Amino acid sequence: MPKLNLTPHERSELRAAAHALRPVVLIGDNGLTDAVIKEITVHLQAHQLIKIRVAGDDRQARLTMLEQICDALDAAPIHHLGKILTIYRPNIERPPVLGAPVEKPTRAVRKPSEPYTPKKLAASGIQRTRKTERARRAEMQAERSSTQEKKASAAPRSVQKFSAVKPAAAPRSNTNRPGSAMSLRAGARRGLGGSGKR
Repeated sequence: MPKLNLTPHERSELRAAAHALRPVVLIGDNGLTDAVIKEITVHLQAHQLIKIRVAGDDRQARLTMLEQICDALDAAPIHHLGKILTIYRPNIERPPVLGAPVEKPTRAVRKPSEPYTPKKLAASGIQRTRKTERARRAEMQAERSSTQEKKASAAPRSVQKFSAVKPAAAPRSNTNRPGSAMSLRAGARRGLGGSGKR
């Protein structure tokens, strides 16, 4: 059977998808037996992307096992890290491991041309559009102009109110005010009272 060929990008995505997986098959000291091949086939059929743990310290033996497994089962080698082998074989009956990229829910980003909608309005389902914004601004402008006209007609009274001369206020006496510690010290330094150097 021919070995499955993948592009480097697909291989990288499959390696990332296999990151959280745990080994489902353990190859012992007996090496690749028929039972091990059958077990790998069952797991590839179920999961498509699997990890295999190989017992033994010989790296070259692990690489040859990876090649033998991929040739025998028409699978693609994805990754070989230490004693862990990762292989992939697509199954048409199962959902694909690498499906269409799902957009993660993020906060909504408003385009610069769209008017700003406050959170409370957006939560209640009200959307601001350019037409509603123009109408709201025109309303506010009309309200302001009517308010300014009212103020303009009431201006003579306000001018009279502020033009009158106010009588001078009575001087305050500091004797009844307790004052702060800082003001007491300052008075003592100036020689106005209290205990200080003379």
